[in-house]
Amino acid sequence: MSELATNRRAYHDYEILEKFEAGIELRGFEVKAIKTGHVNIAGSHVTVRDGVVSLIGADIPPYQPQNAPKDYEPSRTRRLLLTQKEISTLTGRTKEKGLTVVPLRLYTAGGKRAMIKLEMALVRSKKQYDKRELLKKKEAKRTIERELSR
Repeated sequence: MSELATNRRAYHDYEILEKFEAGIELRGFEVKAIKTGHVNIAGSHVTVRDGVVSLIGADIPPYQPQNAPKDYEPSRTRRLLLTQKEISTLTGRTKEKGLTVVPLRLYTAGGKRAMIKLEMALVRSKKQYDKRELLKKKEAKRTIERELSR
């Protein structure tokens, strides 16, 4: 299982409540681009409408720009593949106040065929003071580690 892209900002900005795994409906040249590392999921989000889960704002430039279709849009909306039970869970939970779904990472899963999967999470936004607290704790831990290693 190799990691292709991460959304590090999501771990900083949100409190992660529940994680989900989904397949992505992609074109062939998009798969090649992702496997070579040409993908950016920072700033993207997931929506649930009419029983369809979509990834919006993920930027996947073409593998070979000269061979890509003329009408190709790198940040187009891509459908996510989930079970009906997962879709209904996401639909119900996103209607709660303050909860949203954010992509966390893209990775390859499986053996020989190595399918591309998206790990997404149901999240709640952190308040500014929560972020400051976390930074203080990390800094204190670093200081302690530095002192102990001397």
